[in-house]
Amino acid sequence: DPAKMKRLVSLGIKTLPLDVQSETSIAECVKQVPALDILVNNAGTQYIMPVVDIDIAAAKKIYDLNVWSHIAVTQAFLPLLLKSSNGMVVNQTSIGAVATVPFQAVYNSSKAALAMLSDTLRLELKPFGIKVVDLRTGVVKSNLVQNALLRKPPILPKDSIYEPARDILEAAMRQEGYEGQGLESQDWADAVVRDLLKKNPPPVIWRGEMTWLVWFGSFLPFGWLDGIAKRLAGLDKAEEVLSRANK
Repeated sequence: DPAKMKRLVSLGIKTLPLDVQSETSIAECVKQVPALDILVNNAGTQYIMPVVDIDIAAAKKIYDLNVWSHIAVTQAFLPLLLKSSNGMVVNQTSIGAVATVPFQAVYNSSKAALAMLSDTLRLELKPFGIKVVDLRTGVVKSNLVQNALLRKPPILPKDSIYEPARDILEAAMRQEGYEGQGLESQDWADAVVRDLLKKNPPPVIWRGEMTWLVWFGSFLPFGWLDGIAKRLAGLDKAEEVLSRANK
């Protein structure tokens, strides 16, 4: 939506409309780009719900946006990248790609899928001189949570096994208390640009709050960060309520 990018226009940056889930929109955008060195696949949204309560149709839509649309855009812009002497594909995944967080299984697994696709694409495009970067972003001040809530606030189904702890879980699923938290988006962007413009950018870039914790946790024995994950998701408080309700 170019209307949301007026600040970029004021800086002399040309903006184009692009619906990454529309073949027609993608094709039209490609026609308007004469040359391309770096493609950043950034579109995405959240879906927060316990696995047993997932709406499968809604979950598939998350994968359509967070995974398949990026492949479609990459395929469409590949001819331009092949003509570049410094072609690069940057896929915005998340620390969620390697972190187990209750109620975020759909979102995190979609990012994990994109991370594996990115790593595979890195090997497949190397013979053509195109670099592929997995951008694992941590907590950054952005509109991700607000946009997801505006679209459809997470509500447990009436027959959920988590009914006794509904208030606790739904507040946690709305990520209440996290407003305004995270690295400033400009600071994140400055760091990422420096990383990408290096002569040999790393295949995986970790930027944003909590990235160090998740990176370090990936080396720890299985389950060592479960307690932190449960506190972040509000599951620790919900467990107490559910335990009393089931006695």
